[in-house]
Amino acid sequence: MELKVYKIDGSESTKKVVLKDEIFNIEPNDHAIWLDVKQFLANKRQGTHDTLEKSTISGSTRKLKRQKGTGGARAGSIKSPTIRGGATVFGPHPRDYSFKLNKKIKRLARFSALTYKAKENKIIVVEDFAFEAPRTKAYMNFLKSFKLENAKSLLLVNESNTNVYLSSRNIQRAKVVRACDVNTYDVMNAGSLIICENSIRDIEKMLGE
Repeated sequence: MELKVYKIDGSESTKKVVLKDEIFNIEPNDHAIWLDVKQFLANKRQGTHDTLEKSTISGSTRKLKRQKGTGGARAGSIKSPTIRGGATVFGPHPRDYSFKLNKKIKRLARFSALTYKAKENKIIVVEDFAFEAPRTKAYMNFLKSFKLENAKSLLLVNESNTNVYLSSRNIQRAKVVRACDVNTYDVMNAGSLIICENSIRDIEKMLGE
């Protein structure tokens, strides 16, 4: 697949790049994408939720009323789960939600996500650029050049570019990551994928291993 390379101001340059078909033009596997996104979101969960059960809740253990003769159901401790303010039955406790996923599945998921973006013509290749200082306005002007100021976008850079990253941080729908750190969730969550010219080699190197 051949794509034009654009300048930072949105105009076309004379250069073109070729995206490898084995990465950007495969038969997408939706189940692999689902598994990879599920793992990504599960690994982000803190799992610190905790509930009070009958043995841990604070309260008296005195029997509330006599066993028989009241005409109602028998009742014991005020910590009973059937009473308002009582304990929780089978409630959640701290746990680790992360799980392992085969590397080949994760690789296939990334191939599939990039293929979907390529088929939808949502990939934009731009020349490598940098900002002299962090400026949100500069990054917003960059997005406006491609009419993406109101859309979700993901920019892949070939190396850690602090000024570009800081310039995008205050823009809610924009995200900047290194190409070697790209994941399926970010690609699928973005409306448009912007790739710096030299980042293509990093993507091919990472996914080609």
